[in-house]
Amino acid sequence: MAEWGRGERAGDVGLIVSELATNALVHGSLRGRLFRVRLVMSATVVRVEVSDPRGERVPRRRRGVVSTSGHGLVLVSGLADRWGTEPRTVGKTVWAEVELRVGAAVTRPSAPGRSGG
Repeated sequence: MAEWGRGERAGDVGLIVSELATNALVHGSLRGRLFRVRLVMSATVVRVEVSDPRGERVPRRRRGVVSTSGHGLVLVSGLADRWGTEPRTVGKTVWAEVELRVGAAVTRPSAPGRSGG
């Protein structure tokens, strides 16, 4: 996110990636099959997509659960402006979108060893 000049949402997007990738690993993986993480940025939105081979296991936000696990999608719901799932030929993609502040200052990181400015 910082390399794209949008460091203001890096923490939120990083946590979303972590939660969706963990869900894919724990609930969506199959032996010998990988999951894929993809980030796409437009002028106004960053979209996180995590695809896995288990299309029959569609995530749902849990309610009323009293445990130390199972709350990842609650976090995703709180951080993302919207999220959902899309079926694939094999498996599914879980996606989340984070809106970027329009007009926020976009700064480019300076090259290593150089000071900014």
